[in-house]
Amino acid sequence: MRKSIRILIVYIVNVILAGIILFPLIYALMISFMRPEDIFQYPPKIIPTNLYLGNYIEALKSVPILRFILNSFIVSSAVTVGQIVTASLAAYAFTYYDFKGKNLIFLMFLSTMMIPGEATIIANYLTIRSLNWLDTYKALIIPNLSTALGIFLMRQFFLTIPKDYYEAAAIDGATKFQFFVKVLLPLSRPAIGSLAIYSFLMTWNQYMWPLLVTNRDEMRTVQIGISMLQMAESQSFGLIMAGVIMIVIPSLVAFIVGQKQLIEGLSAGALKG
Repeated sequence: MRKSIRILIVYIVNVILAGIILFPLIYALMISFMRPEDIFQYPPKIIPTNLYLGNYIEALKSVPILRFILNSFIVSSAVTVGQIVTASLAAYAFTYYDFKGKNLIFLMFLSTMMIPGEATIIANYLTIRSLNWLDTYKALIIPNLSTALGIFLMRQFFLTIPKDYYEAAAIDGATKFQFFVKVLLPLSRPAIGSLAIYSFLMTWNQYMWPLLVTNRDEMRTVQIGISMLQMAESQSFGLIMAGVIMIVIPSLVAFIVGQKQLIEGLSAGALKG
């Protein structure tokens, strides 16, 4: 009986916390469907009387949001694929190859996680400018193709896979690359899914780097786009919220679809160090 009560209390607390966390997003969605006069009405409304689509139409006219979404999708997808490839290959080397200084090199990789991105952003910008990559997809994609966190996550997951698979594949005549592609990667789907969702969302939400390396609207990403919309329509809260909702939906869908893989990958990777 006491156990049932405790479980009920936990569920109630979780529902309350979920409601608190989701309320701003839900309220933003409601505001996006309200007319301007309804937003400033007192007492304030939470649910619109009628669904008003004018905010979405005006948002699309004010700034090229669809172009921003397309740019962010291209960049985020390319970075996600790149991080999966580079992290998997590097983690494979750190897990299954023995070479001099392996642990020291891996420690150096991890130490870069303690360096804030702002400390290297000017040097990275000067490098991109010297290569004449400003206002190109290369400037948005290539600097983000590899991260120490991705290598760490994949290595930790690879360590949970028994070495017997590697030895059995070698006995069957499989090369190291065949083992990597046909055995290791299929077994690592939770970690790959986790890294994919993390990489996609982090790239989608980038603001400072795209702001530095892009000047033309044709190359801007969604986070800069919403700032442009806010500056252009500072008093039109319904219009701004409509833009926010259009930008949030792709990342929210990606998180919902990959939530299970994200949790499984992070949990499994934490089991062995």
